[in-house]
Amino acid sequence: MMIERRALVVALFTCAAAAASPRAIAAGPWLDDLTSVELRELIAQGTTTVLLPIGGTEQNGAHLTLGKHNVRVRVLAARIAEQLGHAVVAPVLPYVPEGNIDPPSQHMRYSGTVSVPTEAFESVLEGAARSFRRHGFRHVVLLGDHGGYQPSLQRVADKLNRAWGGPSTVIALTEYYDAAQAFDGMLAARGYTPQEIGRHAGLADTALAWAADASLVRPQALQAVDGVSGDPRRASAELGREGVEHIVVASVAAIRARTAGAPTKH
Repeated sequence: MMIERRALVVALFTCAAAAASPRAIAAGPWLDDLTSVELRELIAQGTTTVLLPIGGTEQNGAHLTLGKHNVRVRVLAARIAEQLGHAVVAPVLPYVPEGNIDPPSQHMRYSGTVSVPTEAFESVLEGAARSFRRHGFRHVVLLGDHGGYQPSLQRVADKLNRAWGGPSTVIALTEYYDAAQAFDGMLAARGYTPQEIGRHAGLADTALAWAADASLVRPQALQAVDGVSGDPRRASAELGREGVEHIVVASVAAIRARTAGAPTKH
């Protein structure tokens, strides 16, 4: 009787611990939360699209964290994968070309920025895509949150698609970045000026980051300082939600359009 009671207590404790664990509730869209066997089974069951989110570690003035791109693209990639269905999200690539290191140029002129050579960056993308294809993924979607390396994404996609004979095996999803830029037009329609909207860490950039994850923003430091293009002072999470939703919807539609009718094998 005592043994049975102990067994019941252990079973209840195990169930409670599992319920409290985010990983135990569901694997979700994250590739690195899965075991190799779990991933193999998902691919066999039709999860054959993998999103590779690409961020960047760079200065964003006094009010946005260095990891803005990394966190934002991870959040949006998860939402895209969930709406898309049969997709997983790979770990975010946080190191991208950000300018010369010595002498420093572009964002490397500011503390905390991490830059890698373009050739190394493209080599990592190619290696990751080749790995995913080897494991059975039919579509590898390169999801870049930063404007500077968009040509690199396209070059890698073009190279691999030529080698593999299919136009939609590797997708440089320019529609994702284009949708983020379209948010500028949405803000302009509301009366915000181009000088306020900005190109980097300004109103648009800050609002999108705020809507994705409030911890990225230092509200007490909202100001246009050296390294910022635009004026973030009127930014808010509420303002950015429309832009985030537009990026997700546009990206899902673009992936579906690009993969429609794709062959089952390459």
